[in-house]
Amino acid sequence: MSRITYYVVIPFIRTPEGELLGLEAEEAPDVSKAKIHAFNMVGDTRGEDTIVGAVAFSRSGDLGTGRFEDALILARYGETPEDVEGM
Repeated sequence: MSRITYYVVIPFIRTPEGELLGLEAEEAPDVSKAKIHAFNMVGDTRGEDTIVGAVAFSRSGDLGTGRFEDALILARYGETPEDVEGM
């Protein structure tokens, strides 16, 4: 069994229509760095867009079987979708 945990941060921007849009997920090396990265990215710009929120989460599973548990939300900062818990 080859168990692994991924730590991931997803930044969000507001579209011109006012909807939240998730950008490309970014991997972090551990839980602390995922939380810090999510916190620090709120207010940053990506091109012409400003990041209005970010979510840090982890996913654990077995690489051999491809089975992964549901995402565990570690932190939410700024504006994030209400249904982020269901990621």
